[in-house]
Amino acid sequence: MTWSPGTAGSKSRPAPAVPSRLASAIAISVTIGALSLCVEVTMAMPLST
Repeated sequence: MTWSPGTAGSKSRPAPAVPSRLASAIAISVTIGALSLCVEVTMAMPLST
């Protein structure tokens, strides 16, 4: 019995590539969300003088 590489549970199809516009939109959304979270946390902290 011979063994052929690539047949033991692995898929031969390559993973689909994400278009660069979609990747940019996701990166911008995550950045805006992180910045707004930082601003909200900063505003919620009491000011100590």
